[in-house]
Amino acid sequence: MFRTIRRGTGLLSHTALPQANAHAMVRRRALAAGIQTLIGNHSFRTTGITAYVKNGGTLENAAAMANHASTRTTQL
Repeated sequence: MFRTIRRGTGLLSHTALPQANAHAMVRRRALAAGIQTLIGNHSFRTTGITAYVKNGGTLENAAAMANHASTRTTQL
């Protein structure tokens, strides 16, 4: 989801940003936007699946997208 930027170019590379760096960036940007709730990379996954189901998506497809073995996990 997040890529590194090539030094001195400002262009995105094809290299993935390391997980710890992505997590720190998400938290830093959330705080800068005034979001007090602790969020992380997993928040995007949760929000996307919730929006999918609220907009008519099936729980079965949401579970498959989340790679959950059971729809019970997705319902949480």
